[in-house]
Amino acid sequence: MFKKLMNLFLLMVLTVMVNAQSNSYDIVIYGGTSAGVAAAIQSSRMGKSVLLIEPSNRIGGLTTGGLGQTDIGNKIAIGGISREFYENIKKYYDRPSSWKWQKKSEYKDGGQTRTESGEASMWTFEPSAALTVYKEMMAKEKIDLVYNERLNRSSGVDKINGRIQSIAMESGKVYRGKMFMDATYEGDLMAAAGVSYTVGRESNEEYGETLNGVQANMINRSLTGLVSRNAYNHNFVQGVDPYVVKGDESSGLLPNINEKPGLEGAGDKKIQAYCFRMCLTDHPENRIPFEKPGNYDEINYELLIRNYEARKGDIRDMYSYGNSLLPWINSPMPNRKTDTNNKFGFSTDYIGRNYEYPEASYEEREKIVEEHRNYQKGLMWTLANHPRIPKEVRDEASRWGTTKDEFESPDGWQQQLYIREARRMISDYVMTQRNCEALVICNDAIGLAAYGMDSHNVQRYVDANGYVQNEGNVEAHGFKPYPISYKSIVPKKQECENLLVPVCVSSTHIAFGSIRMEPVFMVLGQSAATAAAMAIDGHCAVQDLPYMGLKNQLKKDGQRF
Repeated sequence: MFKKLMNLFLLMVLTVMVNAQSNSYDIVIYGGTSAGVAAAIQSSRMGKSVLLIEPSNRIGGLTTGGLGQTDIGNKIAIGGISREFYENIKKYYDRPSSWKWQKKSEYKDGGQTRTESGEASMWTFEPSAALTVYKEMMAKEKIDLVYNERLNRSSGVDKINGRIQSIAMESGKVYRGKMFMDATYEGDLMAAAGVSYTVGRESNEEYGETLNGVQANMINRSLTGLVSRNAYNHNFVQGVDPYVVKGDESSGLLPNINEKPGLEGAGDKKIQAYCFRMCLTDHPENRIPFEKPGNYDEINYELLIRNYEARKGDIRDMYSYGNSLLPWINSPMPNRKTDTNNKFGFSTDYIGRNYEYPEASYEEREKIVEEHRNYQKGLMWTLANHPRIPKEVRDEASRWGTTKDEFESPDGWQQQLYIREARRMISDYVMTQRNCEALVICNDAIGLAAYGMDSHNVQRYVDANGYVQNEGNVEAHGFKPYPISYKSIVPKKQECENLLVPVCVSSTHIAFGSIRMEPVFMVLGQSAATAAAMAIDGHCAVQDLPYMGLKNQLKKDGQRF
């Protein structure tokens, strides 16, 4: 009997040891965004055992979630695995089988980042194409991938002497690693590990900027004289009344309007608006007509209707630019699909309804995501059907619908919300507007950013004339690609020695508005994985990794400086 008990005990110990060993990796990446995927691929190529944990059932984040119109700026800035991805996108569309709903010869690339003739890369794509390409790239590597595992944010990080030992999921599963990476849009692992971060807009005074904080002026100048047309492209026509009963302050404000915007240039805890980057189609066989959500309330779209009613002259001239009937950007994607994004004063951005998202619980976030989805569903139905919307607008909107063949949900809506900004780490180096405009240049570059300083609107308010205005939109373009500091993706050493953060990087609100593009996230993910692998080999903290060795390896692997 005793011998049987001993054998059983030894078997249990052996089982525990095997399970512990099987859940141990060189590099553990939390978040299967574009950065996480690139990091996992690079970790494998560096000869390290790697685990990629995706909290949902779909990898790729926004790149596979509807953002098929790649915002880059200067394409020359993109190298390494990031450029490899876009080259593989072109190879995907070189296959005749990839063209189902239109002929390849019929596709006209009309996006902001156009694919020029003769390019080896392609910069516009369907969500399903991106997902296929990512899976094909990962299949060539040794990567363990787990889906539907969410970090236990309250007690799931085991950290000893400044180093993370393991992370635990809500399911109870525990994953051990030598190095860890937070590749989420929210920065959940970073926050749970006790790393310093911020949420919202800094004041201009804090870092010597001009385009941060409250930006209520129509036109501001950046530090180098570049013009920022704040709210120029994304505001209401003149004279839109903000009150439930027009002209009657006592009736109260319409939904999501603040009384005052705040002091010009002052910081706050508000964040730029989120939306879904819709994949729409006008192909009758693949189109799902816009449906009226069950909780539809017309008052949520009263400002949209009043914006049309306040127009003067031809409806195509009601905005400052665009010659468009519809308040959205329909960038053409292959197979008669679109990447549809926010445009004008009242559009797909659900302004002011995401302030709680970065710090919210999973359950609270799910409610916020669903509220955004229902808002956008209601917006599309209103544009296509509401009798107070001009007929020519309804006729144009009705041509479009969500796609049957892109996302898991039968209504054609994706699960990935466009988290334009959430937490941002505060490390020993904070990227600022001065970096973007080359007034300050870091000496430890790990890649380039190339897009303009860009922020969507943050709030609505009542102006001095008693009309509604949007605030927070910034568009400052025209500068060259600039380097991103290695120190901006690693925490302060006293906070954590084996964590890298390639998405929620250490940067101000306005600098993050330039950095936060999917190609750059892939660049930073690859560079972070390279640093992690080299820190393992060098038996050092990520903060102590010799930079020149890292730079030489990054250059060897195709990163651009």
